Amino acid sequence: MNPDLSRLQPYPFEKLTALMSGVVANPELRPIPLQIGEPKHKTPDFISQAVTDNLSGLAAYPATAGMPALRQSIAEWLVRRYRLPALNPGTQVLPVNGSREALFAFAQTVVDRTRHSADGGPIVVCPNPFYQIYEGAAILAGAEPYYVNTIAANDFATDFASVPEEVWRRTQLLYVCSPGNPTGRVMALEEWREVFALADRYNFCIASDECYSELYFDEAHPPIGALQAAHQLGRTDFRRILIFSSLSKRSNVPGMRSGFVAGDASLIKPFLLYRTYHGSAMAPAVQSASIVAWRDEAHVVENRRLYSEKYRAVLPILEDVLKTSMPDGGFYLWARTVQEDTVFARELFKAYNVTVLPGSFLARDAHGVNPGKGFIRLALVASLGECVEAAERIVAFSKRG
Repeated sequence: MNPDLSRLQPYPFEKLTALMSGVVANPELRPIPLQIGEPKHKTPDFISQAVTDNLSGLAAYPATAGMPALRQSIAEWLVRRYRLPALNPGTQVLPVNGSREALFAFAQTVVDRTRHSADGGPIVVCPNPFYQIYEGAAILAGAEPYYVNTIAANDFATDFASVPEEVWRRTQLLYVCSPGNPTGRVMALEEWREVFALADRYNFCIASDECYSELYFDEAHPPIGALQAAHQLGRTDFRRILIFSSLSKRSNVPGMRSGFVAGDASLIKPFLLYRTYHGSAMAPAVQSASIVAWRDEAHVVENRRLYSEKYRAVLPILEDVLKTSMPDGGFYLWARTVQEDTVFARELFKAYNVTVLPGSFLARDAHGVNPGKGFIRLALVASLGECVEAAERIVAFSKRG
């Protein structure tokens, strides 16, 4: 067995299952699950119909590189969304089976186990708290994860200046997430400038996780992405940068497992080679449905409206008992609790049958602290009525003394 498998920690939801073991929720209240970031809004009918209309594609093996029409539709969407110059869909875009799979596989492609510095082996830097795939990808690629805490005192920004020089010298890959999971914070242009300068100086790749990029609340000011920032800063070749995006949150199709990577052609070429051997081709019917999904924005605007409606309803209810605020993007609330986060989550479930995720499960002890401790993550993926009812139960729980 690969000995690095023993270094993987249980997934947050495994930890949550263990935490709730033996706890009986209040049977008088219907369960309201807010722990998992799984979209619950209805899949648009035209996307479902496109899957059905293209089932004849099951009779053919799909190409790992994807249909030219799909790569073209993604390239056109990127140009529209981020005001980019024309992209080459054949060399700068690659369809993937959701951003999760690609975020993991990319580390296996770019981490060079044989490239050592005088200080030690390869390092992968990621924010803390973080999406657990970053850590697992680093470990199984033969690298050491290095966690950069994102804390309230720093407005949940990733403090890249805190990373020691000896760490940057060993870094081969940096994961960033904007809008962030779990905080919903969006990186500003000047932060991107700092990241690009570091990548140039220390020769590492940037994996920008942008799966929440289309969930924002000001139609006039969508979040800036890595390629957009690069273009604005004159990096027209997108060197050392790949973005990872997905239809799952944008179009409410998590079951399709459809996403893409885009950016530096010199990174996409070896990534395609890796994926060819890995057997990671997207089903033809999914590709056809993805084409129509990337070409339509009306359903995405409506999706944002539904999430905005939930935030407007829930935040005024919770503001008296939890310290939280409107995020820049995403569909989470990152809320500080008045007691230990695991105790809060367990007792809330027991008394009021609402499930939330303890923040400490999303982070690691690093630099003397677990930056998720004392927080809970609420995924506002349930219906408006359920989210409001959950908020009211949390208030009742918090005020019961």
